[in-house]
Amino acid sequence: MSPDRPLLRTIVLSVALAVPTVVSAAPASATSVTCPVVYWGSLPKAAPSSGPTGSIFDVRTGEHSCYDRIVVDVNGSGPVGYDVRYVDNVYMDASGDPVPLAGGAKIQIVVRAPNVNIDTGEITYSPIDQAHSQQLTNVDGYRTFRQVAFAGGFEGQTTFGLGVRAQLPMRAFVLGGPDSGQRLVVDVAHQWGSF
Repeated sequence: MSPDRPLLRTIVLSVALAVPTVVSAAPASATSVTCPVVYWGSLPKAAPSSGPTGSIFDVRTGEHSCYDRIVVDVNGSGPVGYDVRYVDNVYMDASGDPVPLAGGAKIQIVVRAPNVNIDTGEITYSPIDQAHSQQLTNVDGYRTFRQVAFAGGFEGQTTFGLGVRAQLPMRAFVLGGPDSGQRLVVDVAHQWGSF
């Protein structure tokens, strides 16, 4: 037996004993998520529109590990203005009727873009029917969102109601796309302290 063989055997045995520990630790770290600490707060978020804006054509939601997200898609390249805030009640545009929302807190999302084509008058975004105006997307199983409702469009702006579990940190911002359009994004954190 060569003098290097016991050393080689020790190395191979050490590696073999260490591998199960590394492999068994991998799934635990892959499933745990640590959310970064940022300071969104729950105060109103707003940005003015500057110039003509396209029209709204879609509303969608998504779940993320640290927050739930709603996205309002807008045609056109003009800067989209918005006002996003916690309110006691969200009201229908024009009629002023309250919009019933599930959850412990309510967020009013006002997008400074119409839900009609301003050149043709054609509606570019509307719930399928009145029954669907109170649940625009399916948020069953979301950690924070409870309901997304359409509150109407009036005088070049469109309002949505967002029912959430509780008053939690939120942020709002605009991203480019899809295509030549833009997206208003509203994120609501799952808990205080993470955001």
